[in-house]
Amino acid sequence: MNENITRQNFLNVLKKVFAFSGLAVVFGPIVSFFFPAKLEEMPEDAVLVCKVDELPENTSKTVPFGRYPALVINTNQGLRAYSAVCTHFACIVKWEPESGKIYCPCHDAYFDPQNGNVLAGPPPAPLENLTVTIENGEIFVGGNA
Repeated sequence: MNENITRQNFLNVLKKVFAFSGLAVVFGPIVSFFFPAKLEEMPEDAVLVCKVDELPENTSKTVPFGRYPALVINTNQGLRAYSAVCTHFACIVKWEPESGKIYCPCHDAYFDPQNGNVLAGPPPAPLENLTVTIENGEIFVGGNA
């Protein structure tokens, strides 16, 4: 049996494919909202950053900290730690020693290293402040200190 595919049959199949794709685009996020993946939250225990002498003044270190990394900075006023996630669109921020500011490259945003406040750009809130402790010459971030 030799069945020719007509233009009409081809267009009907194409419509069904696009309709199914459209439904997946609409309902996919809805289903994922009700059945979210298990995400690792902030750790309960403090996380080792490095030894004190490995983080000179005006330098930083980004370390894994639960779901997102933490940014630890040795400023001229002491150690500071923040969630390394920009409050605008969750880009990862970095320390810029030349400017002395925390920088988000995604949308050209800047944060104050002393308190995490927004200095420039679109972020709606400051960076999340994290606890920094020093024990036996080692720097730790987070925990119940």
